[in-house]
Amino acid sequence: MLETLHRVVHAVNGAADFSAALQIVVDEVASATAADVCSVYLHEEDLSYLRLMATHGLNASAVGTVRLAVNEGLVGLVAERQESINLEDADQHPRFRYFPETGEERFRSFLGVPIIHYQSRLGVLVVQRVAHAGFSDAEVAFLVTMAAQLAGAIAHARMRGDLAALVDASAGPPPSLAGISGSSGIAIGTGVVVASTISLEDVPDRAISDTDAEIQRFMNAVEQVKADIAALSERMRSELPEAERLLFDVYQQMLSGDSLIGRVQASVQAGMWAPAALRQTIAEHAQRFEAMDDPYLRERVEDVRDLGRRLLSRLLTTDAKQAQSLPDRVVLVGESLSAAQLADIPPERLAALVSVGGSANSHVAILARALGIPAVMGVGAAPLHRLDGRELVVDGYQGQVVIDPPAGLRSEFQRLQQEEDALSEELRALTHAPCISPDGHEIQLYVNTGLLAEVELAVDSGCAGVGLHRTEFPFLMGDRFPSESEQMALYQDVLSAFAPLPVTLRTLDVGGDKPLPYFPMHDENPFLGWRGLRMTLDHPEIFLTQIKAMLRASVGLNNLRIMFPMVSRLEEAEQAAALVARARTELDEDGVETAAPLVGALIEVPAAVYQAESLAKRFDFLSVGSNDLAQYLLAVDRNNAQVASLYDERHPAVLRAVNEVAAVGKRLGKPVTICGSMAGEPGLAVLLMAMGFEGLSLNSGRLLRVKWALRTIPLQTAQSVLAQALEAEYPEQVSALITQMLDTHGLGGLIRAGRR
Repeated sequence: MLETLHRVVHAVNGAADFSAALQIVVDEVASATAADVCSVYLHEEDLSYLRLMATHGLNASAVGTVRLAVNEGLVGLVAERQESINLEDADQHPRFRYFPETGEERFRSFLGVPIIHYQSRLGVLVVQRVAHAGFSDAEVAFLVTMAAQLAGAIAHARMRGDLAALVDASAGPPPSLAGISGSSGIAIGTGVVVASTISLEDVPDRAISDTDAEIQRFMNAVEQVKADIAALSERMRSELPEAERLLFDVYQQMLSGDSLIGRVQASVQAGMWAPAALRQTIAEHAQRFEAMDDPYLRERVEDVRDLGRRLLSRLLTTDAKQAQSLPDRVVLVGESLSAAQLADIPPERLAALVSVGGSANSHVAILARALGIPAVMGVGAAPLHRLDGRELVVDGYQGQVVIDPPAGLRSEFQRLQQEEDALSEELRALTHAPCISPDGHEIQLYVNTGLLAEVELAVDSGCAGVGLHRTEFPFLMGDRFPSESEQMALYQDVLSAFAPLPVTLRTLDVGGDKPLPYFPMHDENPFLGWRGLRMTLDHPEIFLTQIKAMLRASVGLNNLRIMFPMVSRLEEAEQAAALVARARTELDEDGVETAAPLVGALIEVPAAVYQAESLAKRFDFLSVGSNDLAQYLLAVDRNNAQVASLYDERHPAVLRAVNEVAAVGKRLGKPVTICGSMAGEPGLAVLLMAMGFEGLSLNSGRLLRVKWALRTIPLQTAQSVLAQALEAEYPEQVSALITQMLDTHGLGGLIRAGRR
C-alpha cells in the first residue's frame, strides 16, 4: 500500500484547498481498503466535540452538521482512548451511537484510528463496511500511517486558518496559547497579524534570454532594498542603541557581499530568471543556518528569509506598500516574525510580540528585550487568522497569550502588570548592591553576551563582568574568515566596555552542524561531530589568529579570560593551553607584550563532568554550559518540537551532574561558574549558590531578579533545600521544593518569572 500512500499524499499536496484535500483522502482511503465508508472527524477547539468534516459513503449533507461529544459513540471512544478500535459488529458495542442523518445504519464493521500531531489530538479517521468482517492487520497499519500523514496537514491547516470555515467557524479562538518566553513582561493590546504576501517557495522556474537585463533588474531590486533597510535603521535610531541596530548592518553586508548576491547573479548567468535564482540561493543559505547547533545562530535563518522576501517583493512588484491602520497598542503576530517587520511598527505603538516560530534566541526576541516589551515565541498551532483585531494579553514570563480575556481576568492581568512595573522599579535599587546572602555568602553575577547590543544592555546592569561572550557571529555572517585586526577590534570593544571587570571570551564554536559558508565541512552526525574545540585544534592557523586577536585586544586592559568549548578529552585541553602559550610567545617576538590570561574550559558534555577534576588541575577555572549539558544528559534537543517537552533542567540527573562539577571546584579551590538558562532562573539560582558556584552567568534582563532571590534566602536554607532536591526522583518534586522555598521567603512573585 506504499504506492497508494504516496499517490494520496501527492494528490493532497496538489489540492485546491483543505476541504478538497480531505475529500481526496476519504475517497482514496475508501478505495484502497475496499471500504464502503471513509470519514474524517475533527476536534473542535476545546477538544470536547468532534465534527464530521469529510466523508465517502455517508450522506454528504451530514458533513459539517454531525457533531458528537468525545464521550459518546465509537468515534468518541477512539478519540478518548487515543488508540485504534477495530470491530466486526460495531452495532453491538455499548458505545455505538447511530446518527440518522448520516445514513450509516447499514454499516456493521468499524475501524477508527486517532489523528494525533505531537501529542495534540486533532481528530479521528474512520472506515466502515456493510459486511460483518473486521479489517486486516495490513489495513489497520495503512490507516494508522495515513492518519499520521494527515496529522501534519491538519495541524498546519489549523495554524494557517484553513479550518475556519470547516470546524466550528462561529466559535472564538482558544482562550489561551502556550509558547516560549522571548522577553519578560505583561502587555495588553490588539492583535495585528502580519504575513508575507509573496512566498519564495511558490516562485516558478522560468528561462530567460537576456541575462544582462535580468541581472540589472535584480541589482535594481538590491539597491531598493538597501534603501529600505537604511530607512528602517534610521527610523529605529531614536528607539534603540546604535549597537542594537547591528541586524540592519548585517542585512546591508549580505546585500553587498558575494555570498548571496554573487550566487544569484551566477544562476541568472546560467539562464535562470532572477526570482527563481533568488529562491534557490535563499534556500541554500537557510539550509546552512538551520543546520547550526547554536539555537541563537539557527534563528538567523528567519533574517535570511526576510531579506529574501524583501528582494522578491521588489522584483515582482513596484507598488508602494500601503500604510496600515494600526491600533494604539499593537501586539504584532506572525508565523515567523522578523526584526524588519518589528521595525515597520511605530515604536510608540508596539506593545508586544507573538510569533508562531522562533525561540528566546531569535534576533527579534533580543530586540524585544532591548525595547522592553514582552514577547512570546513558538506558539505552534496558533490560529493566526482569528487573532487579528482581538484583544490579547501577552504574558512574557510564562510564555502565554490570553485571547479576549473576560473582564475579571483582564483586571487581574492589569494588576499584575502594575505589580511588575513596581517590582522592576524596586529592583533597580539593587543594581549596584553586592550579591550577598543574609548569612554573608557572596556570589558573583556575570552576564552572557554575543552581540554588541547585549553588551550595551549589560554594562549598566550591575554585573560582575562577562561570564560568556560568544565570538561566532562575525565568522558566520561574513563570506570569509575575519582578519586578526578585525577580530581584535571587536574583542577590544567588549573588553573595554567592562574593564576592569573580567570578560570571558569563548573561542570559536563552529563546525559540524554550524558550518561556515566559506569553509568546507560535513558531518553525518553533526551533534556528535567536528565542532567547537575539535575543529579549531585541527586548524591551528584559525585558532592562533583568534587567540592573538584576543591577547592584543587585552593590552592595557588585562581583564581577558579565554574559555574553550566542547572539551571532551584531556588531550584537547592540553593542546589548547599550549597554543595559547605559543600565541603569547609569538606576539612577544613581534614586540607585543601581553599579560597571561586566565584560561578555562566549558563543561557541556557528560565526559567532561567525569573528568572535571583533571580539567580543573590544568585550567584556571571551569564553567558549566547548562543548556548543552542538559541536552546531552537527557538526549533531548530542546528545539525539536517532538521532544522539547522532555527537556527539563530540574531533572534530578541534571542537578546531580552540575553539583558534581561544583564539588570539584570546592575540593581543588578552583573557581567554577555556570552559564545558561539555569543561572537565570531565580529558584534554581539559589540551589546553584548552595552547590558552591563562584558565579552565575545569565542574561542581563534576569540579573536583578536572581540577585533579589540570592540576597533574600540564606545559604543555610538553600543548602537544606538542595539536599532534598538531590534526593528527588522527578523534576516535579524539585519544582515543588523550589516553589515552597520562594513562597516561604516572600518571593512568590519570582515564580512567574522563574521558568522560561
